Amino acid sequence: MIRLDKEEIAKLLPHREPMLLIDELYDIKKLSSATALVKVKKNSFFVQGHFPDNPVMPGVLIVESFGQAAAALTAHGLDKSTYENKLVFLMGVEKARFRNPVIPDCDLVLKIEAVRSHGRVWKYKGDAFVDGKKMADAIWSATIVDKK
Repeated sequence: MIRLDKEEIAKLLPHREPMLLIDELYDIKKLSSATALVKVKKNSFFVQGHFPDNPVMPGVLIVESFGQAAAALTAHGLDKSTYENKLVFLMGVEKARFRNPVIPDCDLVLKIEAVRSHGRVWKYKGDAFVDGKKMADAIWSATIVDKK
């Protein structure tokens, strides 16, 4: 079974700390689906300001985590020469629901699926869980663009 750690994910994505949110990508089905792990820590960069006395992972960072997981899935599945000098950019979020707050000191597990692709445009859906409890879900699209 293929399992990518943070270092291997960093080779696929342009994100760097503190914005590289995905810690692992596993259960990878080439260009189809994967599971990602985000270790939400008490010292995560957003805790100081969101909110100091009651820290919660911002919903936009959950959506960003979905996007990074999808980009890593796509980059990992494409032929290296096809993906060379390319980036995956978020195009739109059709639907995002935040069902429960994600409190630091947990493992956020993202189950993502590539719904369809048309040329350089991809559509994905995902569900986020903590200890088996659904925290959020989303449907989004992204495109593959040339690096400048």
